[in-house]
Amino acid sequence: MADRRQELDRLARAFLDAFNRNDLEAVMAFFTDDAVYEEMNGRHDVGRDAIRAAFEPQFNGEHGRLTFSEDDTFIDAEAGKVMSSWTLEVATDARTTTLRGLDLLVFEGDRIRLKQTYAKAAKPLYVAHA
Repeated sequence: MADRRQELDRLARAFLDAFNRNDLEAVMAFFTDDAVYEEMNGRHDVGRDAIRAAFEPQFNGEHGRLTFSEDDTFIDAEAGKVMSSWTLEVATDARTTTLRGLDLLVFEGDRIRLKQTYAKAAKPLYVAHA
């Protein structure tokens, strides 16, 4: 189980590094074809094409330059889960702000099957359910 824990730690760090390199192709290579990305606003993106579309604004600079710094990582090797808390610095020409959050990553082998993102916000984000 120690080997699996080390492998999940390596995968999670490489995933974070791909974000910080602004490398969308490298990020997308981590996802299974049927992966689910649950955004911090409650939206669910299902499948690689939908996840890519959700990430594209971030990677083309619409939100400014984003840099993630890992705070803490917790790994459940048996379940294939990694919880990584982070600080996000968002830099634009006008200003730099920070945001704190976390990702829960559920791995299937060496690929992410589920990515749930949670973040602290200035005001609560409410999701309307049908």
